[in-house]
Amino acid sequence: MSMSLDGYIAGPDDRPGQELGRGGGRLFNWLDERHGPGIDGQVYAEALDTGAVISGRRTFELAGRWNGDHHDGVPIHVLTHHVEDGDVPPGTARFHTDVATCVAEARAGAGGRAILVHGAGAAQALLAAGLLDELEIHLVPVLLGGGRRLFGEDDPRVELVPVRQLQGSEATHLRYRVARPAPTTSARPGKPAPA
Repeated sequence: MSMSLDGYIAGPDDRPGQELGRGGGRLFNWLDERHGPGIDGQVYAEALDTGAVISGRRTFELAGRWNGDHHDGVPIHVLTHHVEDGDVPPGTARFHTDVATCVAEARAGAGGRAILVHGAGAAQALLAAGLLDELEIHLVPVLLGGGRRLFGEDDPRVELVPVRQLQGSEATHLRYRVARPAPTTSARPGKPAPA
C-alpha cells in the first residue's frame, strides 16, 4: 500500500473518475521508476511476482475491475459484504463474503507464492481476522490532510516486527511481519498444563 505520512492511501473524494482522490496521485510517483534497475523497480517486481490478489470491493470497482486481470492472469479474490444476483466479475475474479474462505481460496490458487492485498477494507478485514502475515507500506513524504485511511481508530492493537526498509526515489518501502501472540495455557508457572 502506498500511504502518505499522515496515514492516507487516497486523497479526499475518491470516486470513479477520481479514483485516487484529490491529490492522491502523488502517492504513486514512485511507480515512475517501476521498470528501472533501482529499489522501486525491485519492489514493483516483487509485487508482480505474487500468485493471487485479494481486494476489497471498493478498490476493485474503482480500478475498473482490472478488466479481469490484475497481472499475469493470477486469481483475483474480492471481499464484499453482498453479491448481487447476476453480478459475475470478469476474468479470474471471484466474490467472497467470508474472509476465511477468501484467504483459503487465494492461498490454494497462489501456487505457494505470496498474495497481494489491495484496499484498506481488505487489509483491515484480514488483519482483524488474524489472516494477514505481512504489511508492506510505501511511505510517501507528503501530508494529504484527508482522504481514505489505511487504518481506522477502532482497529485492534497489533504488534509489528520490522523486516526491511528500502529507500526508493519517492517512497520509503517498509515491510513488517504481523506478530502473532504466543499461545497461552491455564497452567501456573512450574506446573504442567492440564492434559
